[in-house]
Amino acid sequence: MLSVDRLSVRYGAVRALQDASIRVARGELVALLGPNGAGKTSLISGIAGLVASAGSVRFNDREIVALPTEDRIRLGLSMTPEGRHVFANLTVAENLRLGAAIRRDRDGVAADLDKYLTLFPILRDRLNQLSGTLSGGEQQMLAIARSMMSRPKLLMLDEPSLGLAPRIVAQMFEYIRLLKTEGVTLLVVEQNVMQALKFADRAYVISAGAIRHEGSADDLRADRRLIDLYLGG
Repeated sequence: MLSVDRLSVRYGAVRALQDASIRVARGELVALLGPNGAGKTSLISGIAGLVASAGSVRFNDREIVALPTEDRIRLGLSMTPEGRHVFANLTVAENLRLGAAIRRDRDGVAADLDKYLTLFPILRDRLNQLSGTLSGGEQQMLAIARSMMSRPKLLMLDEPSLGLAPRIVAQMFEYIRLLKTEGVTLLVVEQNVMQALKFADRAYVISAGAIRHEGSADDLRADRRLIDLYLGG
């Protein structure tokens, strides 16, 4: 579904990503792992079109590296950013409707709204509440549900467990697993290495702006040397 070849990202004179290549097959959950500042967010931001990049990004056999972000979303590529970035002064319902802004199928939007309020029942209870008053975990649920309202074929999640209590982290990964069972393809950036590898099919390890390792989640989880070298044990 996604084929990224030799993607590079610079911020002025700073090289954040150099010649990164990854693949994500339809129906997979692929984890992108690495320490702070490794280039993980730069990679998925380049895929989403949020930063200027050089290289190739092919999505469903179409080259999209020159397309604006909005067109990539229309093709079925969506991203939930690090830090949630919900619209704090809008209600939960308004945030969710914004997630479906590119769609014109009213019945489908209504059905999806009910679907994700069922998946995240706390959001149904908070539907008319300002999003800025939600807890961190509730905001993360809202951010994921808002992304899903565009009906993505591939969803990229940037640090979905960041800043959440351990109990909420486990719950969040269970939600992610449920999305996968519904056929959503996922690329997940995560610092919680073992939690991510428990749910992933495959993983890439990135450090200093370059891909250092790729393989099955089971093999990476068993490789203590690799984890200690790049992921902090």
